[in-house]
Amino acid sequence: MDGSQWHLLKHTLTNANPSTLGASLQNELTRQLKHDKEKKNRSFSLLRTVRGVFQATKYQGDTALIIPPFFKNAGRGKERIWGEEIATPTVINWPGLNDKEKLELIPTLSTTDNWILLTHPQGVSNKTQPPFRELQTVARADGKCSRHKGWWREGKNELATHSMTTEVWISTKGKISEATRTAIQQALEEDSTKDTPSFGSEDLERIHRSGTEAGLLGIYNFPGAVYATDG
Repeated sequence: MDGSQWHLLKHTLTNANPSTLGASLQNELTRQLKHDKEKKNRSFSLLRTVRGVFQATKYQGDTALIIPPFFKNAGRGKERIWGEEIATPTVINWPGLNDKEKLELIPTLSTTDNWILLTHPQGVSNKTQPPFRELQTVARADGKCSRHKGWWREGKNELATHSMTTEVWISTKGKISEATRTAIQQALEEDSTKDTPSFGSEDLERIHRSGTEAGLLGIYNFPGAVYATDG
């Protein structure tokens, strides 16, 4: 994996017990390799957009190798990946959960309204059957909002060249403005060739950034002017 992600995981996966880092990484890697064969990886720009709907601080789904560092807490169903196990606004990547983890989430999703869920239609009908009643679709589109398979190995930001149909759901009790709905729709229809790197100001983003080549050289915290030349 790329250096910045390794730098992040050394911090997030060792909060409870540093001696478990190796086992935790092996578990995440095994799952990620299987994930790469079957599923798409959401773009950071899309996840950042939907995160802002309810100011989510938690992410549900996927593995520690690809979860963006702008989520303070991460998990899969009842399993904690990093951060705290607390009730907080959440972004859920439904295909990034297995059947058991989805069932563990449904009771909470059915009784709360501060979550936003991404999924994609499956089957020949190209229609998704909602797993429970208490949800509504707020956006659906075909767009290049997924990263290349295996991008996490080298930290590449290129987006996949093919389109993917994505749906966004929220609780039937949840309300969003028309401007927010439009912003989500535009993010789904993104036609860019590159994703937006994670260079925000959240604590984990700072840790992630400090593991890049520039971060290891201390450039981001350098108090003077920085110049770069080629040749």
